[in-house]
Amino acid sequence: MNKEDIHVMEALGNATVLVKNGKIIDISDPQISYCPLFAKLRGIEKLTKDSIFENIEFRIKSFGLFTKDRVVLDSTQLIGFGTSEIFMTALNKGFLDAVVIVSDCAGTVITNNPELVQGLCGRISGIIKTTPIPEVIKKIENAGGIVLSKEDAEINQIKGVKLAIKQGFKKIGVSVSNLNDAPKIKELETESINIITFGVHTTKNSVLEYDNYLKYIDLISACASKNLLKSKELKIKAQAGSSVPIFALSSIGKDLILEKMKEIEKSILITINEDLPYFTRKPE
Repeated sequence: MNKEDIHVMEALGNATVLVKNGKIIDISDPQISYCPLFAKLRGIEKLTKDSIFENIEFRIKSFGLFTKDRVVLDSTQLIGFGTSEIFMTALNKGFLDAVVIVSDCAGTVITNNPELVQGLCGRISGIIKTTPIPEVIKKIENAGGIVLSKEDAEINQIKGVKLAIKQGFKKIGVSVSNLNDAPKIKELETESINIITFGVHTTKNSVLEYDNYLKYIDLISACASKNLLKSKELKIKAQAGSSVPIFALSSIGKDLILEKMKEIEKSILITINEDLPYFTRKPE
């Protein structure tokens, strides 16, 4: 194993988690104390360093996060409307022919395999830095993924979209955590190339950043961002979910939410609401 096998992820409560050689080395204090998603999925009612440690350790042991034992393929839909779940449906139904995502152990990845999207993204939060692990990269490549930089696991969504275009993909979805990248990514669109931007892990952004860049975002996860809700550019065309909602900010974003909705077997309430966003519990 690489002596500098270091991974940094923003996780529950926007806490920063440092993992080295498969072991949790440090966790910063969470910025929020409650997440409705993890309360529902894992029964975590209060986010503390201890509860975050237990959750990340569970992910390492169960799914091999940050290690050579990383599980890369999964079809389990953890939540109704998550980024990976929406991207999976879009790939399955032909709305997208590739997505550009970020994974621990590999960095930016391009793929058209829906199960690889869920496997890589369904169990992680915001990856800030990661180290390439050859065994994981080989699994990704065997599953139809293209790793942007096998040498250093670079995280660069702009380069990832450019590589996807070079590979011949025309309908590309991309996760964007740095909103500054969004306009540069949208500039890569042409008459024959469409790019769907999905804002993820953007809680730390200022109101001004949202004001400047939301016009370049098609879908965004609300997470716990009060600044997002304050932005004058938050013009919601559709909302999926009410605890940690996904907002569609464009017509194609709305289409992807509706396509995902068709796959859900549980009963669904559809209503017209002029007063979005709607929360069962607003962000702290």
